[in-house]
Amino acid sequence: MSTFIVNGGNPLYGSVRVGGAKNASYKLMLAALLGDTPSRILNFSHISDVQLVAGVINSLGAKAVQIGERAYMIDPTHLSHDEIDPSSGEASRASTLFIPALLAKFGRAVVPFPGGDKIGARPLDRHFDGLVALGAQVEVKDNKIIVTGSNLHGATYRFKKSTHTGTETLVMAAVKATGKTVLENCALETEIDDLISFLNSMGAQISRKPNRVIEIIGVPVLHSAIHKIMADHNQVVSFACAALATKGDVIVENADSRDIEAFLEKLDEIGAGYEVGHYGIRFYYTGPLKATDVATGVHPGFKTDWQPLWVTMMTQANGVSILHETVTESRFQY
Repeated sequence: MSTFIVNGGNPLYGSVRVGGAKNASYKLMLAALLGDTPSRILNFSHISDVQLVAGVINSLGAKAVQIGERAYMIDPTHLSHDEIDPSSGEASRASTLFIPALLAKFGRAVVPFPGGDKIGARPLDRHFDGLVALGAQVEVKDNKIIVTGSNLHGATYRFKKSTHTGTETLVMAAVKATGKTVLENCALETEIDDLISFLNSMGAQISRKPNRVIEIIGVPVLHSAIHKIMADHNQVVSFACAALATKGDVIVENADSRDIEAFLEKLDEIGAGYEVGHYGIRFYYTGPLKATDVATGVHPGFKTDWQPLWVTMMTQANGVSILHETVTESRFQY
């Protein structure tokens, strides 16, 4: 087994630059497959999901080539297969996100269940219902999802429950559908806005509206674009908690305060120090941390991803803090 040796007891000082958001990176790679010419995407983090998705893209005949330490070129020109090998898709949550690009190219997509999930009362039902609303047919057979539909059309679809990945899937499916699509009760995560920004730079017509609504006007062709992935706010929170728990002073370069507003509000409650600047955000210890209670929630609430980091930091606060998890039933496994 690998061994991590941590020599603790010292405050953390200095600056660190965070990479691109995990929950945006590989999805942007898949969005690039909707174009007719190669796109370049910058600021990737070094994570296995990116490498796995790149491998699947290459296995389908397209190209995902690393062109720098943190950059990929995605060339959809020779995309030639409409079915993902089950051994590839089951290792990642990304398999269903291939459906829009494969439908746009071939009118058919065959993908395995992400992570080996079996059909049942799963959040994927919301993805399937939305695809059907756009004119696709969805069949489940031999643990594969088979989606057909050569001529997707615009529609109005309301998610029964807000879903991050479902929102992304339907946005990508609608960008080349005929007419206008209105998606209601959409997820609000900033990674989705990053996806929308990239698609719009490729020639899509997507706009956020009030009350969790996204409107998409379908276009026949998307072109190449160059896009820098937004900073990973989970990394930002990781370094922030480490700095404060060790009574340190750390600048997190590239950090965007708009992505972590709920986290910063809680820092105000516990008396932690932070400064927002053009460079990013500085997190620093100003004195004993105070106990406070937190309930996780969907964005723009306090993210469930931050919960283990927050709990670790709050072991160093004075008093009793309560953390209420409302999003993920297995989050306390850590």
